[in-house]
Amino acid sequence: MLPEPNFPVRPDEFIGRRVHLDTFADALQASAKTGRMASFAVLGDWGIGKSSLLLKLASTCSDSTPRMLPVTFSISKDISDYMRFAEALCDRLADALLATHSLASRVRAEIENWKLTRVSVGAVAIDRKPRQYFLSSGSALLRHALSEAWNHFIRPAYSGAIFFLDDLHNLATPTVQDTALIIRDQFQSFGVDGVNFSVCFSARRDYFAGIRSFAEPAVRFYNKCFLEPFTPEETLEYTHAVFGSTQMDSSRMSGWLFGKTFGHPYFLAFICRDLWSQYHARPFTNPADLWQGVFSRLERGKFTTDLAQLSEKEIALLRAIAASEEDEFNPAPFVKKFHPQYFRRLGDKGLLIRAGRGRYKLYHPLFQQFLKQQR
Repeated sequence: MLPEPNFPVRPDEFIGRRVHLDTFADALQASAKTGRMASFAVLGDWGIGKSSLLLKLASTCSDSTPRMLPVTFSISKDISDYMRFAEALCDRLADALLATHSLASRVRAEIENWKLTRVSVGAVAIDRKPRQYFLSSGSALLRHALSEAWNHFIRPAYSGAIFFLDDLHNLATPTVQDTALIIRDQFQSFGVDGVNFSVCFSARRDYFAGIRSFAEPAVRFYNKCFLEPFTPEETLEYTHAVFGSTQMDSSRMSGWLFGKTFGHPYFLAFICRDLWSQYHARPFTNPADLWQGVFSRLERGKFTTDLAQLSEKEIALLRAIAASEEDEFNPAPFVKKFHPQYFRRLGDKGLLIRAGRGRYKLYHPLFQQFLKQQR
C-alpha cells in the first residue's frame, strides 16, 4: 500500500476501526428485520480519518444483506442553504442509481428524466420567496423527490438507501444545530412512513457542542462514532501494509512511528509515504537517521501552510501556547494579552482542540514541536 495523506483511503486498503465497522454491520443486519436502518454521526478532529471511514462504510452496502444503495455526497462550503443541499442530494441519488449496471434501458431513461424534472416539483417561484423560507422549501423538495425515487426506482431493487454526507459541518445555515435537527426530522419521518432511508454523516468532533443536552432529538437520533487516533495495534497493521514487502522490521518501525505520530492517521500516512519513497531509492534500516529530513518536509508540506492562513496575533498566541510545555492548558493565563476570540478562531481552523471544559490543546505534538523551533 502506498500512503496518500491528502486523500481518503481506498476501501480495499482500509485499516482499523473494527468497532465502528462491526457496529455499522450490526445495524445493517437489524434493518433486515425492522425495515429501518439506523443513522450515524462520524465525529472527529482534522485528519483523523472520517472521510475514509465513510467511504469504507459505503462500500459495504452493496454486498450487504439486505442490499442497500449507498449515496455519497461531500458537502462544500459553497452550498449556502438547505434548498441547494436538497437539489444536490437528489442529483447524487440519481447518479448512484444510474451507476447500477443491472438497470434496464427503460428504467435508466426514467431516472434521467426524473433527474432533469424533479426540481420543478414544489420549487416553483422559489427565488421569489424570502430567505427564511429556503429551509422549509428544501425540506419539501427533498421529501417529495426522495419519496418518488423510493417508489419508482429504489424499492424494486434495494431494501433501502443510505446517504453518506461528508463534512456536514460545512452546511451551517442558519446554524449547525438547526441543520442537525432538520435532517433528523427529515429522515425520521421517512422511517415512520415506511421509507427505508438513513443518513451517515461526518463532522467535526464538537458538532453537537452547541446543543445543550445529548438527550435533545437532534443528538439522540444518531448513533455517534467518535474517532480517536490509531492504537499501537492499528499502527502496526498500517505499518505492515506499507512496509510488509520490504526487509524492514515492521514491529520496530511501528513502535518508532507511534512515538512520533501517537497514531494520528494523517501524520502516519505523511511520514510513511516519505520513508517509503526514500527506502525504494536507497534502503535503510533505522528510520530515526532520516527523521530531520522527514520533519523538514512535514514543516513545508503542512505546518507552514497552517500558519499562512493566520494573523500575526494568532501566530503569537500559538507560539506562546507551545512554549508553555503543557499538553493541555487553560486560556486564563493568556487572555491578558490575547482576546478570547482568538481561541475560537483557532478552534474553527482546527489548530486548537477543546480537550474539556475550559481546557484546550494544540492539534498535535508535532505541531507544537514545529512552533517551538520557530521562536
